Amino acid sequence: MPIIICPGIHDPELTDLFIQAIQNKIPQDYDYLVLPTREYLPYSAIAVYQWLARQQLSKTEPLAFIAFSAGVVGGLGAAIAWQLQGGQIDKLIAIDGWGMPLMVNFPIYRISHDYFTHWSSGILGVGKTSFYADPGVEHLELWRSPDTSYGWRIISPGWKTRELLTDYLARVLNN
Repeated sequence: MPIIICPGIHDPELTDLFIQAIQNKIPQDYDYLVLPTREYLPYSAIAVYQWLARQQLSKTEPLAFIAFSAGVVGGLGAAIAWQLQGGQIDKLIAIDGWGMPLMVNFPIYRISHDYFTHWSSGILGVGKTSFYADPGVEHLELWRSPDTSYGWRIISPGWKTRELLTDYLARVLNN
């Protein structure tokens, strides 16, 4: 399954580190397609969709999205557009997409760098399950080093379990 990576506005090296960290936990052979943010604005759904359309992906093969920060804006919009054009969306993982409403008809997973961000974003939809770092970490640290970010996987209201972020991502991607 292709995994569409929609980074935010930051050094592309951080995205490379993110992918390396999750590849160490996810044994399956995924195709990672990374939005080149030096050419496409990650917060523009139109730009992300145009880039996605150029990838010549099959509309019948489900796509998984992992989006970070400003990339949540463009990634979510592109996923919705892809679906409206007949494409299949398996899931979208929104990492620190603070303030983004996550209420769509495909599975969404919200990840936050601290409890306050998790709580305040939850008003706009938490998704199927969610995760927040505890102790909280810096915004870019969550993306750069998911293999060192511990926190809570929220299974349902009142039910949570302690987990490493890469373990949570592996669980979501392999589900």
